[in-house]
Amino acid sequence: MLGIVLALAVVQLPAQTPAAPFAAETFDPIVLGGIHRGAYPGAVLLVGRRDTVLYAKGYGHFTWSARSPLDRPDSTIFDLASLSKPIATTTALMLLVDRGRVQLDAPVATYLPDFHAPGTGTITLRMLLTHTSGLRADLPTAQLRSLRTRADLLRAVYAESPRLPPESRVVYSDLNAVLLGEIVARRSGEPLDRFVAREVFQPLAMRDARYRPPSGERPRIAPTGIWHGHPVAGDVNDPTAAKLGGVSGNAGVFATGWDLARFAQFLLRGGTLADGTRLVKEETIRLFTTRSPQADVGPDHRALGWQAVPTDETISSAGSLFGPRSFGHTGWTGTSLWIDPDRDLFVILLTNRAFAPRSRRSFSVLKQVRGLVADAAARANDLARPH
Repeated sequence: MLGIVLALAVVQLPAQTPAAPFAAETFDPIVLGGIHRGAYPGAVLLVGRRDTVLYAKGYGHFTWSARSPLDRPDSTIFDLASLSKPIATTTALMLLVDRGRVQLDAPVATYLPDFHAPGTGTITLRMLLTHTSGLRADLPTAQLRSLRTRADLLRAVYAESPRLPPESRVVYSDLNAVLLGEIVARRSGEPLDRFVAREVFQPLAMRDARYRPPSGERPRIAPTGIWHGHPVAGDVNDPTAAKLGGVSGNAGVFATGWDLARFAQFLLRGGTLADGTRLVKEETIRLFTTRSPQADVGPDHRALGWQAVPTDETISSAGSLFGPRSFGHTGWTGTSLWIDPDRDLFVILLTNRAFAPRSRRSFSVLKQVRGLVADAAARANDLARPH
């Protein structure tokens, strides 16, 4: 009976928020409802502003067993999946733009001469960031399996031609991000993971954020798969990133909820660290996080490396109340971050939906939970800060 009540709570969120808006009563029915509907065994939720975290709580366990570890915002490490794209790859490109190392409207071949298949000559970095390059979503599964090494995969990506005319449509593509990751490596002069660790994660005090977490951290990592009956944690749950050795522009970052809270606050502060030191120019932050007119060629709106609103989802992961300048991203494993700069508000929901979901429509349930959490946070914010 409890499961039924909680499940209903997910789809019947009360219109009124409690007297203490950023409280368990606001968010528990939504996040616990996703667990009881079988979408994910555990989650962490953080809501905050540029200078504070207003709410942080863990829900459920690493697995469906009550004997498995509890999820905690400060210590549970999640495979961020495609949330790696904006957190690591896009932020690295912001730094390189600031330093004059890359130009957004330069052809990709300027930095990756091997990317010269027919039709690629007009594809720019901006098109990769807005997913308007015309490249397909990914390499086919059979082709991926046939590729033995990182070099094999990169050669296959460099040989790709656009399937649609560039800038004619938004097609979300891991190939775009793979190319961007390689551009970061070429222009920084070191591997993507090393550059991001030194230039992004360390300055922002994202202490647990990294590619390829060491084996000693695995007891803290929420599993995303099962192998021979045992949970698998710490190996990137993405075939393209795995083939690239766990370091790719499209996926591979592992982090805690608190790591992402520090990152979201950095963006809301306009590119400065907590002590006021500037890491990225404010105008660069604004450029990358503003909805791009070049990507207004379909229902899926994009900023540079970020998703913008409105999204093309039937049930938006940003909810229905986040403002028109909001931006965010999601990850296949069950992760998401949305930021409303006009409200000075961020919402982080990290789950391990990819681990043995008990719902046949786990992703649909998770989308609903994401949207309801975002709406609840927006209502709570507006109640705490009336217009």
